[in-house]
Amino acid sequence: MDQKVGLMEKMEAHEKGLLHRAFSIFIFNSKGELLIHQRAMSKYHSPGLWTNTCCSHPRDTETLQQAVNRRLEEEMGMATDMEKKFHFIYKAELDQGLTEHELDHVFFGHTDDLPKPNPEEVMDFKYVNIEELTSDMEQNPDNYTEWFKICFPEVLKNIRA
Repeated sequence: MDQKVGLMEKMEAHEKGLLHRAFSIFIFNSKGELLIHQRAMSKYHSPGLWTNTCCSHPRDTETLQQAVNRRLEEEMGMATDMEKKFHFIYKAELDQGLTEHELDHVFFGHTDDLPKPNPEEVMDFKYVNIEELTSDMEQNPDNYTEWFKICFPEVLKNIRA
């Protein structure tokens, strides 16, 4: 299922809507709250929307574990042990005429540390109660990224597993 067939720039994959590897990170604190962030207004898609702790794409020469560790540090200025929980494929139309069609590997981590986010990536962050987040996502879906809305129900299943 996860066999590399080629290599292209991230933007080209999103412009063409081609299936590609990605990962999503969900960091929880000791209260069971999820660290979410608001994307910087300068992001090339979904600016200003709230989403999971961190997500990105592995580089050609990295393992998924190396990629999630690198990107969590680059984007959120933090590090913690992470465990892969599940993966899934999704396709979502985004703004700017882009399409995300991703094989998304989902990782969970646990820490009470506060991030030191990169302002080019993140304009705000907070740890949120899962029930409050679930309610807000139902009431205000336009405040959240497409991939987060697609992935979150499966995250809930894995939290409770």
